[in-house]
Order: sequence, then structure tokens, then C-alpha cells
Amino acid sequence: MKAMIFAAGLGTRLRPLTNDRPKALVEIGGKTMLERVIMKLAAAGFDDITINIHHFGEKIIEFLERNSNFGLNLHISDERDLLLDTGGGILKARPFLDGDEPFLVHNADILTDIDLNAMYNNHVESGAMATLLVKDRTTSRYFVFDDDYRLQGWLNKSTGETRPGGFVLSEGMHELAFGGIHVISPSIFEPLEKHSRGEAKFSITPFYVDECPTHLIKGYVQTNDYTWLDVGKPETLRQAEEVVRRM
Repeated sequence: MKAMIFAAGLGTRLRPLTNDRPKALVEIGGKTMLERVIMKLAAAGFDDITINIHHFGEKIIEFLERNSNFGLNLHISDERDLLLDTGGGILKARPFLDGDEPFLVHNADILTDIDLNAMYNNHVESGAMATLLVKDRTTSRYFVFDDDYRLQGWLNKSTGETRPGGFVLSEGMHELAFGGIHVISPSIFEPLEKHSRGEAKFSITPFYVDECPTHLIKGYVQTNDYTWLDVGKPETLRQAEEVVRRM
């Protein structure tokens, strides 16, 4: 099973910890964020994993080599010349991810005990192009879904921006926050290539919203409670330290 870990971020909110290392190598409870995600993926059966790198990327390469790639088939998608954002990052990693099975994408700074296999199987059964982990929690940016959890639009409550432009919430729609994990079918690559219009760097979010009228983009809500933390700030890093003591 294939997966990709986004580990290329600058980690500016975690400075000074990220002044000499990538965010993915910041430790939580004595283990790096990257190791925790790798081992979670491995436990769920993902044994072919692509990791994108940018900020202090060579340190991630060295870390993986010291740990013998954790016994997995690991690939490096090298973005050290240019940080490509989420859409560009997935497109660049296409040689490692393309094929006849879906792949899972997981941010390196997400700490969660969600059932990845249940989410993956839900995606396969639905026939969606992409399935996004979402939850009813407070944030500023939301994906909007209908009652069947089919994506309808996106909005930023801080700025008033919507996608598509002029998008208006209607009865039966649900505003849900993205959780940094998606399962994606390889059928995404051709429309993703067209969406890029030759640009290397672009976000996956506008693509999802632009494609949802013609392709099935679904939200996945795990019904039982689970732990989820975006470990991108000092305060959530402190919370994560407490969480891993209980996990």
C-alpha cells in the first residue's frame, strides 16, 4: 500500500526549534513527528511511502538512512529547489504514487489515532477521486459538504473568501474542518496536471473545489471519538507531549 508524507514545510510557527531542523524532525515524547507518522502508516499496512523534503531536507535523508528506512520502501520527493505546496507536491511525487491503487497522504505534523484502514476502505468503497478527513471543529477555513458528504465548496470565515466565488451556504450543508489526511485515487493525476496549467507550485484545495461538480470528492467523518492535533505551534506541541504519554 502506498502513502505520502508531507514533510517539506518551513515550520515557522515552531521557531526557534526549526532554526536548525525541519519541522518533521521536531520530537514529541522522544520521537520525531516523522517517525511517529511513518510507524503509524506501517502499522496500518502502508509499506511504500514517499516523503517530500525542502527545509533542511538533507537532515531528513540522513535521519532515514540512520534508521535503515525503518525497514520500509521509502522514496524522497525532493523539493529543496522550490517548495511546491500541496498540489504541486503531490504532482511531483506522481512517479512514486501512480498505479492501480489509491494512496494516502498524511501531514507530518498531524498526531492522531484515527483508524487509517477504515478511512482507506471507505474511500475504496465509495469510488471517490479523493476522500478528506474532516471534523466539526472550530477553525477559520472550512470545506462545505452536502448530507452525503460530497464536497460542494470552501470558505474562509476570517476573510470572507469563498470558492467558487459567490458560494452561499444553504440548508443541509455542513461546514467541516480538514484534518490533514486524504486518500486519493490515481485518477487524480490527469485533471491535476491540467489544473496546474504548467505551474509547479499550487495548492490542492482550489483543485478539489473546482473538480467537485464533475468528480466525487468526499469528506470522511470518523464517528467514534479520536485524538487529533495539528502540532504546528508551541502550545499544541506541549499538548502533544501530554497526549503521547497517554497513547
